[in-house]
Amino acid sequence: MKKLFRVSTVAMLLLALAVSVGLWGCSREPATPVAPEAANVSVDRSASNPSIRGVMNVQERYTPALMADPDVIGTATTIDANGQPVVLLLVTSERARGGAPKMLDGTPVQVLLTDRIVAMKSTTTGVSHTAKQTPPIKLGTSGGWRYDLANGYCCAGTLGSLISVGGQKRILSNYHVFEADIVSGGNSRVSATGDFIIQPGLIDINCSAASGQNVATLVASRALPNANVDASTANIITGMVDATGNILEIGTISASTVAASVGKAVKKSGRTTGLTRSSISALNATISVAYENECAGGAAFTKTYTGQIVIANSRSKFLAGGDSGSLLVEDVTTNPRAVGLLFAGSTTTAIANPIGQVLSYFGATMVGN
Repeated sequence: MKKLFRVSTVAMLLLALAVSVGLWGCSREPATPVAPEAANVSVDRSASNPSIRGVMNVQERYTPALMADPDVIGTATTIDANGQPVVLLLVTSERARGGAPKMLDGTPVQVLLTDRIVAMKSTTTGVSHTAKQTPPIKLGTSGGWRYDLANGYCCAGTLGSLISVGGQKRILSNYHVFEADIVSGGNSRVSATGDFIIQPGLIDINCSAASGQNVATLVASRALPNANVDASTANIITGMVDATGNILEIGTISASTVAASVGKAVKKSGRTTGLTRSSISALNATISVAYENECAGGAAFTKTYTGQIVIANSRSKFLAGGDSGSLLVEDVTTNPRAVGLLFAGSTTTAIANPIGQVLSYFGATMVGN
C-alpha cells in the first residue's frame, strides 16, 4: 500500500485498508476428487513438495465457490501445527468464519479472520528510509511518481530494488506506486513513459516535487488490471542510483532468486517500517485487492490475484502503508536472494508477488552478486 498525504494540513494519512480475505494492498473483496495423501512436509515446505501441491489443487478447485462469499477475500495453502498441508481461508467477518467448511475433500481447513487487504503505496532505528539521500541513492527508500498528487492528497511508496531489462538497469516497485494514475481527474494528467520518479516520495517532502530529486524515468507497462503482478519499473538516471542495487540495511543482494516455502524466514527494507523480519505463512494464495485510479479519490477497481505469497504481519509490524514496492528477500546476512515483491496487506497479513512472476513479466534479471 502506498501512503497518502493531505496537502491542506501537511499531515500524512494512510490509505484505507480493505481486505475481503486478507491482503494488505487495496482490496475489498467444485468437484469431489480424492484428497491428497497426508505427509509430513517438514523438510520441503515449498510448492515442489507433492503433498503441498496436492492441497493446492484442492484449494484451487474450491476457491471460486468459497470466494463467492464477499466476506471471503482469499484462499491459500499452509502448514498446520502437525506439519501437515492444509487449506487456509482469509475472511473478514465472524459470520464467514463460523460458516467456513472444516474439510474440503478430506483436507483440513484453517480460517484466518482479518481486515481487508489493500495495496500499500514505523519504526526503524539508525537509518532513515524517508530522508533525501545524497546520490547515488540506496534503495528500500521513500519514492514514487513525481506527479502522484490528486484531490488534495499526495502519495508515495518504496523504491524496492534494481533489475536489469535488456541491459538497462531499472528500479523495481509497484504499479500502484509508479503508474496507478490512469485518469486525469484529480491532477489533469495521467502517468506516462518518461515521467520522472523521485526520491523521497511526495508525502515526505510536503507534497512539493521540487524538494525531491529525479532518480529515474518511468517505463509504463500498465500491468493492471490484466497481469498477475502489481509491478512497474523505471530506468535509472546515471549517477543518481547505486548501480550495485544496494538496499538500505540489507546491502547488496544475490543475482539469483529463491522460491517461497512455508515457514521461511524473510525480511524487507521499506519506506515506513524500515528493516523488518517475518516468515512466510502460506503459498498459492488467491486474493482480491482494491485499487483507486489516482492517488486518492479515483474510481475504484478490484483485482484478484492467484499464486501469491502470504507473510505474517501481526499488528502491521512487518508491512504498513508506504511499504509497497519493497523487495521480499530471505533473512540471511550476506547477499540474500529475492523471494517476492510486496504490494498489499492488512493488519494481520502481507502479500507478495512471487519474484519469478515479476521477472518473467518484464523479461528481467535481478541486479546483484
